[in-house]
This record gives sequence, structure tokens and C-alpha cells, in this order.
Amino acid sequence: MNTTINTANTAYFNKQFYDKKLLETAKTRLVHAEFGQKRSIPRHGGKRVEFRKYDLFTPDVASLTLEEGITPAGQVLSQSKVEAEVAQYGAYVEISDLLDMTAYDEVIADSAELLGEQLGTVIEWVTRDAMCATTNVQYANGKEDRSEIGSEDVLTVTEIRKAVRTLKKNKARMFNTASDGSVRRPHFVCICSPDATYDLQNDPLWQDVSKYSNAEQIYSGEIGRLFGVVFVEATEAKVYRQSFYNRAKTAGTNTNSIELKTVPSDREKAYLVAGNVITINGSEYEITAYNAETNVLTIDTAITYRINDPVYTTDAGEESGTHKQADVHATLVFGADAYGVIDIDGSGTIETIIKPCGSEGSADPLNQRSTVGAKVAAYAAKVLNPLWIVRIEHGVSE
Repeated sequence: MNTTINTANTAYFNKQFYDKKLLETAKTRLVHAEFGQKRSIPRHGGKRVEFRKYDLFTPDVASLTLEEGITPAGQVLSQSKVEAEVAQYGAYVEISDLLDMTAYDEVIADSAELLGEQLGTVIEWVTRDAMCATTNVQYANGKEDRSEIGSEDVLTVTEIRKAVRTLKKNKARMFNTASDGSVRRPHFVCICSPDATYDLQNDPLWQDVSKYSNAEQIYSGEIGRLFGVVFVEATEAKVYRQSFYNRAKTAGTNTNSIELKTVPSDREKAYLVAGNVITINGSEYEITAYNAETNVLTIDTAITYRINDPVYTTDAGEESGTHKQADVHATLVFGADAYGVIDIDGSGTIETIIKPCGSEGSADPLNQRSTVGAKVAAYAAKVLNPLWIVRIEHGVSE
């Protein structure tokens, strides 16, 4: 029996199943992407996709007052366009021939599920970060800047009502359909983190989905409706965390090198690249290099510092006495067509790619390796109307 041929045939005939499993798993992560204006990018249409919106007519009493028997001049439709450049995302796993012979189909299905969750999360992050790029920001509890937000500045119904007021004054359009296209009562959408939900549900004005006066089909992840806002919980909601915090291991005199006391996390290491800014003794310095082997950070200016002096960033919330900053959560309240996305379902945007043993030719002379991959062929997200989306920045309770 030719194992390579049978494996290839198995992969071919089940590809539709694996694609479906990949897409279903990815879609369980897609909360932010669900509510965007959808566009598909045609083949050979370039890397940029164009979203369009009609400009509102200007209301003017004088020009709109009709004179008896006289036909006024017609108005001209005007459109604004916003362009976004698509990018590809993908990953794969390598499977040995021994695993291939014992549990090939199960491994492909499991790999498709894992890859779907991974890619779904990445697409969720891309969409979330694009939405958070809006300039329409509301700081909780009357604070004026992110750096002032502390754990006591939690999300409340009052903050939601303020956001709704802003959207209404900006003439944001409301959603009136569900995910499946069925008609719903007009509403705005709020995407919040589980921590934000926890605090919101402590508010006596909160009503959860079980208290709807007229229960409707709900979105995936929907947890309630209040004051014309449908609340959807997302585990990947944006959190602004302090990018870096550490201490000097030793004292230094007139030097631009600082040996760090502890090994930074992977997330912190990603920040330690040339050009980013770090704070020491209240002054900011530019990072020029970081040596992971010696755990030494190099900055652009020679300074003097003491042992255990904090080395940190100031890009999150309120500081404690040790210069550690509180996490700041972003809750998004928005109307229809506030932002646009490339439809994940369109034109085979997400797919599994299966390479059976021996498909590499001379690179795999003993037919020992096969791969299961997944790729998002083209995706982008972009805010279309910044006035129709409000980012509430707030703390969460301990």
C-alpha cells in the first residue's frame, strides 16, 4: 500500500471538513470583527481595499425653504473614502511520519482547531487595535488622561450613558439587525472585558439578558441590554498595561548601561528595542539596545543611578509609590458602520493547507514529514467614522 498516496487522498477529500473546522474555531474568537462594515477584496484588485460612506447633507433653513412654483436646485451626493491595506497571517505545524501512521486524521482536526483559535485571536487583535485607534475617548470618573486612571475608576452605567449621549449627538446610526440578518430593536453595541462586566454588574441599574422585557435572538457573547445598548463580552478586549517595569541590579555612575535586576517577560522584551522610551529617576531616555544574555539595557545618555532604582514606562494608568502603573481597560461603544473589516468568509479568506509526507520532494527524501497550516489570505480593519465609536478608558476592581 502506498502510504503517501493514501495520505494525500485522505487530506484532499477531507479538506472541506478541515476548512470548516478551522473557520468555526476562528469565528468563536471574532467578537470585534463581527460588527464591522464588511468588504471583500477581489482577486487582482491590489493590496488596498476601499470603504466608502455618504457625506451627510447640510441642514440649512434658508436654502431648504421652497418658493411657490419654483423648483430648487438639486443636491449632489458626496462620498468620502477610507483606504486600508490588507495583510496576510498564517502558521503551520510539522507532523512526523510515525504520528502520521497512527493518528493522521485526528491530528489534522486537532491542528486545524488549534490553528483556528490562534488565527482567530490574531484577527481579533488586529480588529480591536484598529477600533481603539479612534480619537473619541472618554476617561472614567471624570479623569482627564489615561495616566490618572486607577482601580477605583471602574466602568459604570453612568459611563455608558455618557457614551450613548456622545453617539447620539454625533448622529451615529444604530444597528437594527442581528448577526443572522433578523430584525432587532435599534441599538448601539458595547464590547467590554470580563473584568469590566464584573464591575458593571455591581451597578444597581444593570439588567442582564434574563431580564429583557422582550427577549430577542442575541449575538454570540451577548450578556445584556440597557439604555439601548447591547453588551457583548470579549476576552480579548483591549487592556493598556505598563509596557515595562524593572529595577537596577547595581548602582551606576555616569554610564549608559543598566543591568536589570530580574529577567523581563517576553512581552517586556518585545518593548526593549531601539527607539522606545524608558524612564529612570523621573527622566525619559531612549533605548538603544538590550542584551538578553547579560540582561543589560543600554540608553542614549550616560546617567547616575542607585541600586534598586525603578526602570519603567509611563504608558498605562495611575502610579503607585513604586512607579508601577494600574492596568487600563478599553470598553468600546459604537454604532453601525463605525468601522470596516475584510469579510473573513469572503473569497476563501481563511483556509487549511495540508502538505502530506513526501510532498517536499528531495527535501524530505524518506517521506518523514507532513505539515498542517492555516492562512488568512487578506485581512484589514479600519475606523470609518471616529465620531461613531467611543473608547471608554477605565480601571477594574481588584
